Amino acid sequence: MTAAATRKLITRYYSAFNAQDTDTMLDCLGTGFVHDVSQGERRKGKKRFAEFLAHMHACYHEQLSDITVMTSTDGSRAAAEFKLKGRYLATDEGLPPAAGQTYKLTVGAFFEVRDGKITRVSTHYSLPDWTRQVIG
Repeated sequence: MTAAATRKLITRYYSAFNAQDTDTMLDCLGTGFVHDVSQGERRKGKKRFAEFLAHMHACYHEQLSDITVMTSTDGSRAAAEFKLKGRYLATDEGLPPAAGQTYKLTVGAFFEVRDGKITRVSTHYSLPDWTRQVIG
């Protein structure tokens, strides 16, 4: 896979995220997919990731902007940085109560790509910053 093809794949993935288009996001994922979140558990497989996305859509409404995608020369790795604006819709277990609070974060993500599909995404953001914003 080329660097340009990987950049296009990651852009498609994040466009689907902004549209809350779970099917397209899942279509971007390859066999053996793994999702790591800096403040959460590792999820293995598309089914677990789909369950995660359903939960996220129920608790949060988020939009990404200023997305910058960087790739390795062979296209097997990528990184992205973006701005996230969100609204906290329903209380997520173990987190402060939701009351429609808004928040803004800078997020980074790292990708592994194989055979034209994302096989790992590792997402990093500051949970303490998010918590401070929703508590007020």
